[in-house]
Amino acid sequence: MSQETPSRAQDLVWRLEAFGFDLFAGLMRRLPVDWVSDFGAWAIGGLGPLTSASRTAERNLRIAFPDAPDAEIARLLKAQWREVGRVFAEFPILDRIVADRSRVEVIHAERLAAVAEGAGPVVFISGHFSCFEIMAAAIVRAGVPCQVTYRAANNPYFDRRLRESRARYGVQLFAPKGLEGARAMMRAFARGESAALMNDQKFNGGVAAPFFGVTAHTAPGPSTFALKFGIPLAPMSVQRVRKARFRVVVHEPFMLADTGDRDADIAAGVRRINAFMEDRVRERPEEWFWVHKRWPNEMYRKR
Repeated sequence: MSQETPSRAQDLVWRLEAFGFDLFAGLMRRLPVDWVSDFGAWAIGGLGPLTSASRTAERNLRIAFPDAPDAEIARLLKAQWREVGRVFAEFPILDRIVADRSRVEVIHAERLAAVAEGAGPVVFISGHFSCFEIMAAAIVRAGVPCQVTYRAANNPYFDRRLRESRARYGVQLFAPKGLEGARAMMRAFARGESAALMNDQKFNGGVAAPFFGVTAHTAPGPSTFALKFGIPLAPMSVQRVRKARFRVVVHEPFMLADTGDRDADIAAGVRRINAFMEDRVRERPEEWFWVHKRWPNEMYRKR
């Protein structure tokens, strides 16, 4: 059964999931902001280690830090679950967080301002660092015309709620799919618009490049767009300062070398992006999203 014509049972499950989100979001929106963040850390910090995803997170930590003692792995595992909990609980109230300018500090905001004032377009790249949604909000607030990409949720009712929640703080999302999605992105760049893409997750069929010294497959899209349009890659990251207070860092943009060998140039771009992501993770390992399988499946079977 396709997603376009779900069975009644599937549709009921989707509706119940969306109803559950509505209840949770309604409760979170009644609480003070920092209480919400602390509640998420407490709840998911306790429940997360009991799930199968915790095994994935632990394996990822051991792949990335093979020489770390067991005590350090245990500490990082616990800390990243508390971070996951904060991010999950904060999502329904992100408009409140973003509206309070004291809660979001932007480092090198002048770089965003330059793009907004005509220095763009650029390809913004980032990863799932802390409350990564804050990055898109910072780009929009700076006045940058930008296509913020995301992967649509399988549950259409939940996906609609995600879009509505993000729209409350000014982020309109674009979910590119297949060839038509790529063409739409190219039309946006041709209009002078920028794009923001997450480039830190596994992408089957992507470019094989080292990540923590282990081959990982990475989406070539950001590097492909940057080379095709001759525009810079603009890395960004989000850091948690304390509770629901954040620092958005606009890192220095860079151009990829265009030697005329497009495949080699894209591969070089992917390696450079992976190196950026790895540096950010090493700086603040507790704040990366460790629960997805970043490396090839055989790495997990070995462990």
